[in-house]
Amino acid sequence: MRATTLASAPSPAHAVRYAGWRRRVQCAIGWAALLLVTAMPVMAQRAKSAPPAPTPTQTVLVMGDSLSAGYGMAASQGWVALTANRLAQQKPGWRVVNASISGETSAGGAARIQTELKRTRPAVVVIALGANDGLRGLPLEQTRDNLDRMIRAAEGAKARVLLVGMRMPPNLGKAYTEGFSANYAALAKIHGVELLPFLLEPIALDRNAYQADNLHPTAAAQPKLRDHVWKALAPLVR
Repeated sequence: MRATTLASAPSPAHAVRYAGWRRRVQCAIGWAALLLVTAMPVMAQRAKSAPPAPTPTQTVLVMGDSLSAGYGMAASQGWVALTANRLAQQKPGWRVVNASISGETSAGGAARIQTELKRTRPAVVVIALGANDGLRGLPLEQTRDNLDRMIRAAEGAKARVLLVGMRMPPNLGKAYTEGFSANYAALAKIHGVELLPFLLEPIALDRNAYQADNLHPTAAAQPKLRDHVWKALAPLVR
């Protein structure tokens, strides 16, 4: 018996199914190409309108006491927070870190500043300490040495410095009150840093600007302090 091998030809039904499948594939490819061509201008437009890369943030570090920590009010009402708001509006890319602590002395600030410098890497450091030293009658040389350490630390971290001074009431004696104020002026001159001689100058003689303790400004007085500090701070924020 002779074996015969024949190439099997596709059946008519199979040929129809193959032709239908081929048309569907070609149609899908056509639609994909059309969608790609249509989407290209949109994709290009989106690429053109993409927002620029964010500007690296620069920091103002505030090292102060209760006068800067917003004692007796919401933190958002204090002059430091108000300054942060203005900075965000007028100097995009800048922020404020308030490392102020109520009751802080210059010794406490000197002990903490290296940690804060490493944590925040500021471009500007505002040093607003010394008031509690004066109220406790601490030696003037001690306060001066502590503030000097803080300024040197900030300069060592390549930060610009704003030294914010304070004045003491006359009941502490003329020699002490004059020496206290002179500390700030002397340090600013030695280091060549910006000086704001007296934080409370705009409200110093306004009894209504203080809380019941007659030491801490009210929330209503904070905008005046912000504006006062801003005059000295603005040139450093560049």
